[in-house]
Amino acid sequence: MIHIVIGTKAQLIKMAPIMRRLQERGIVYGYIATGQHQSTMSDIHANFGIRGPDIRLYSGPDITSIMSMAGFGARILWKTLRQRAVIFRGDRNGIVLVHGDTFSTLLGALMGRLCGIKVAHVESGLRSFNLLAPFPEELTRLAVFRLSHYYFCPGKWAAENLKGLRGVKVDTGANTLADALGYAQQAIDQARPGLIPDHAFAVVTLHRFENIRSSESMKRLVLAVLMVAERHSLLFVLHNPTEIRLRRFGYYDRLAAHPNIQLRPRYDYFDFMRLIRHAEFVLSDGGSNQEECHYLGKPLLLLRDVTERQEGLGANAVLSRFQPEVIQGFLSDYPQLAKPPVRLMTSPTNVIIDACAKFHERSLA
Repeated sequence: MIHIVIGTKAQLIKMAPIMRRLQERGIVYGYIATGQHQSTMSDIHANFGIRGPDIRLYSGPDITSIMSMAGFGARILWKTLRQRAVIFRGDRNGIVLVHGDTFSTLLGALMGRLCGIKVAHVESGLRSFNLLAPFPEELTRLAVFRLSHYYFCPGKWAAENLKGLRGVKVDTGANTLADALGYAQQAIDQARPGLIPDHAFAVVTLHRFENIRSSESMKRLVLAVLMVAERHSLLFVLHNPTEIRLRRFGYYDRLAAHPNIQLRPRYDYFDFMRLIRHAEFVLSDGGSNQEECHYLGKPLLLLRDVTERQEGLGANAVLSRFQPEVIQGFLSDYPQLAKPPVRLMTSPTNVIIDACAKFHERSLA
């Protein structure tokens, strides 16, 4: 049996195609939510037509700081040891699917190992090759690599990064996010009244820990946004941790007062994709946004020093490294960066499900 462990909104979006496809094919699976994120998760279930979790390991406030993760993780691992027969249904021959590079990824891998179940890592092999950037994601990935038995890699480059590690590497050809966009396509084309401005705009979405952790890191982020706002109208979609720190460090009112910046709350996945589709370009520090813009062919300015993803680089995406000349160059050249949407020959979701079925058969042999 496949047991899917998910903790964050980004993980759920990328794993939703797998759960949707399992449902369509009548394959029973377990859905375990760590509870790292609570808000907007139900919206994603509704977007993709998938059921809610079978088990919720935590139901408190969102876990957004490194300090809170320690106690959160300890409670979940202790609960796993005490209730392993319930959480994984007494299954010794199953597969625990974990995704990405979050704290919940690491927890899911540890849960599988503690219970003697094989661990499969989706979106495996991504590397920045800098232990402190992004932090703590790069360290999390390295730990999960060591805990995994199967690796689902979104491309040849990612698979090459796993050389020397035991286990089975599977090149899925692309990220499951491409399949998520496929499910969302019809809804994306049906714009909700009032969502899309009647003038040209760009979308801003920023949330990475290394960008919002201190007043100094936040300052260079805000200055980059203000530089772009001198020439373009911006819709700044606020993640909750970002808004909290903008207020804490005294930047929120400055952004709110700017005539070219409109601060907006977070949207469900389909509404957010509608905004991306209609935007001239996107400013983001998110890895998922980098992938989304690549598959949609949307110009993207990455407000990061490094990225562990290859999608779009040298094509529709520009890595700014917060250099003013790079930002200004992007603003001059972005119309030429727009590309046709990427069309995949193979579904990465189907590759993963078919491979898991083969792995399970071998474990029973």
